[in-house]
Amino acid sequence: MKTLLWGALPYIAFVLLVAGTIWRYRYDKFGWTTRSSQVYESRLLNIASPMFHYGILFVLVGHLVGLFLPESWTEKAGVSEHTYHLFSLYGGTAAGVLLVLGILLLLYRRRTNTPVFRATTANDKLMYLVLFAAIVLGMVAKLTHASGDGYNYRDSIAPWARSLFTLRPDIDRMTGVPALYEIHAVVGMVLFALVPFTRLVHMFSAPLQYLFRPYVVYRARDPKRLDARPERRGWERTGS
Repeated sequence: MKTLLWGALPYIAFVLLVAGTIWRYRYDKFGWTTRSSQVYESRLLNIASPMFHYGILFVLVGHLVGLFLPESWTEKAGVSEHTYHLFSLYGGTAAGVLLVLGILLLLYRRRTNTPVFRATTANDKLMYLVLFAAIVLGMVAKLTHASGDGYNYRDSIAPWARSLFTLRPDIDRMTGVPALYEIHAVVGMVLFALVPFTRLVHMFSAPLQYLFRPYVVYRARDPKRLDARPERRGWERTGS
């Protein structure tokens, strides 16, 4: 079981993530969407959606830092383990609460708005269940071991996670890891395996170019300008 969970499951989840994403892109391009339901209701969505997206972004960044930034690096930067623990505890909890509230609001909106509820598939329900479980389990695991310097997962889970990239998983690192952290890790890997087959796949087509494009200047049309011309009916070439 130990070899299956910490030596095989990570690669199974990774293969499903990559292969599933390629399959989805090749054979289901029209389904590569969040299936927006904004047309049915927008007031609550405008609150819940930013909470969900910012929350999941902060949680993801926190996991990347915690798992792939070695403890020796933070020590060289003058950040003690106690300081890192407090930052991880309060920052991670805040991000988790933001994400959980966003999910709960989205679920409330889906359940109370009839058109949105009818557009909810079994796939959506499974995705929300696994995502919610992964987040809550992570928060419970962190808060359960919050006293003192907490559980130092950077001595166990983090080295194991980094060893996966060498194709020689150090499964012995997972010996003695608290059960809540183990369950959180397993549910997290299941979530990654499900990503290509749910609406979460749209994260791979996020419009990052919007962060780097020039700003758009809006000008009112002034018919009194000398270079103005009358409007033309029909289609025109772009830039004409």
